[in-house]
Amino acid sequence: MSKKDVKQDPHDIFSALPPGFIDNPLTKSVRASAQQIWAAGLGAFSKAGGSGKLFESLVNEGLKLQQKTHTMAKEKLSDLSSASEDIGGKARKQWSQLESLFEQRVQQALNSMGMPTVTEVRDLNARLDALTAEVAALKAKPGPVARTAAPAKKAAAKKAAAKKTPAKKAPAKSAAANKTAAAKKPAAG
Repeated sequence: MSKKDVKQDPHDIFSALPPGFIDNPLTKSVRASAQQIWAAGLGAFSKAGGSGKLFESLVNEGLKLQQKTHTMAKEKLSDLSSASEDIGGKARKQWSQLESLFEQRVQQALNSMGMPTVTEVRDLNARLDALTAEVAALKAKPGPVARTAAPAKKAAAKKAAAKKTPAKKAPAKSAAANKTAAAKKPAAG
């Protein structure tokens, strides 16, 4: 049989709860106490005969007990919530310290490898932006830079023209004559 084939008791409110909730020891304890209270109430009702002043007094006592239990439960829950907030605060503090330690270790490792820090990269970017702006301003502004660039271009053009013009060579005979004259000289000994 599957779970769907099993017919559930429509009066059993606990069947609608998640499976892990019912197996909890605290839940089992509360459930047993509730069943005992219910049985005691039924017994008191049967002794009272279902009517009369005794029944009304039992109902009033039950309501007072319910209010008292509800107040105590609220207090316990508020105590638990404040304790959980304290624990949560301590956990957040520990996590923050762990993050800080991790960041320090990573920064030390990066420094040992020679990697620049975030602030160093930002500073370099700012300097690069400033230099780029200065270069753009100098290019746009006709001034001494433009005047000195023109003579430099003229000088470069003259050098290029000088390289293209072949140099005059000495006649071939005189070079050959120099060689023969050097060979004819007597060796000094």
